[in-house]
Amino acid sequence: MKRAILILWPSFVIGGIGEVLFFTVFDPRELYLFGEPSSLSRLAVYSIGFFLCWGFAAASSAFTCFLQRTADEVNRCPLPPLDRPPGCPKREDAGGCCGPAQ
Repeated sequence: MKRAILILWPSFVIGGIGEVLFFTVFDPRELYLFGEPSSLSRLAVYSIGFFLCWGFAAASSAFTCFLQRTADEVNRCPLPPLDRPPGCPKREDAGGCCGPAQ
C-alpha cells in the first residue's frame, strides 16, 4: 500500500500540472483524432487528458520504484528454505544440490 501511495500521489500532482500546461497551449475543440475533429465535450477532453497525463506519470514513478530495488530485494526467495523445490541452490538441506557430497 505504501508503494502505491508513493507512486500515485506524486503522479496525480504531475498529471494535473501536465494537463494545465497542455491545455494552456491547445484548445480541446481544436484537437483532432485520426484526422477528424473530436466530437467530445470540453469536459470529456479535459478528463481524458488528465487521466492520460496521470497514467504516464504513474508509469514513470512505478518504473523508478522498480529500478530502485536493491540486489537483496531482487534475489530474495519468497519461500522458506525447506519449502524450496529440490535442486534449488538456496535450499538448506542435505538432499539439496548444495548439500555435502555423497
